[in-house]
Amino acid sequence: MKTIGFLLLSLFSISASAQNYEPIFYPKWYAETIPGHPDDLDALRIPFSDPVPVKTISLSTGVKLEYVEQGDPNGLPVLLVHGFPDSWRSYEQVLSYLPKSYHVFAISLRGHGNSDKPAKGYFPKDFAADIAAFIKAFSLPPAIVVGHSMGATITQQFVISYPELVRGIVLEGAIVSFNDRKEMVDFKEMVNELQDPMDTAIAREFQKSTLANPIAEEYFDLLLSESMKVKANVWKGVWEGLITTANYRKKIGRIKKPALIIWGDKDNFGPRADQEFLAFAIEGAQLIIYEGTGHSLHWEEPLRFSKDLTKFIEEIK
Repeated sequence: MKTIGFLLLSLFSISASAQNYEPIFYPKWYAETIPGHPDDLDALRIPFSDPVPVKTISLSTGVKLEYVEQGDPNGLPVLLVHGFPDSWRSYEQVLSYLPKSYHVFAISLRGHGNSDKPAKGYFPKDFAADIAAFIKAFSLPPAIVVGHSMGATITQQFVISYPELVRGIVLEGAIVSFNDRKEMVDFKEMVNELQDPMDTAIAREFQKSTLANPIAEEYFDLLLSESMKVKANVWKGVWEGLITTANYRKKIGRIKKPALIIWGDKDNFGPRADQEFLAFAIEGAQLIIYEGTGHSLHWEEPLRFSKDLTKFIEEIK
């Protein structure tokens, strides 16, 4: 069996090959000592407690998901779909900034957070089916679906499979295909050797590698604690699904919905070429690039991200 050290090394091999950039790891100082714009600092000082009660729902797909809900029940529905290995709390800062006129849901996908963790069913099509069941369970009109990283992959699958349930999409740190990138295939082989209980170091280093700038220490710790809820079989199932089925290069042209693509130019996972491909292949798509920002850009710049998301929604309402 390959050592944990070699596994962690493989994480940073992904980063280096994707952008030739060495990420700035999670800092050891608090938000008030971080140089930056005032808006950024205000965003970092948000208290990290449940903004609204955490709820659960049993879906027709056979799983129970946790979620939070805020805003006007009659407003335009907005679904926030986190990346791997996160939970609804990935969007906690963003929730604080979104207009209360929207009907916003942030969900924890199957296998993540406190949602059900079945033995299998972790391919993009499985996650997409859950989102469809979620929308139907609430009898929602077509929704704005916002996906980060793996969530952006699921969003691509979702809009291709269920276009009638979609009003528009936002893809953050998106990856168009996995099986044509050697570093991703190699990483999947490393994941295959993971066992429970999961080593905290693996999740910590994985999350560090998504950042190009410091975030509040307490928030990183919260995100890490959520990551530790993801079991080894979920890691394996997710990466099996990404490698074997997540290649949308021939299907992206089917998307006929308004689309916003947001990407940080220090993103170590989602290549710039993928963002440009999406912007070209989806008719009318907008591409916004955050300079000096990493893969988890809504953690680094939640206020800016929320403003860009709100502007996009208002333009297509």
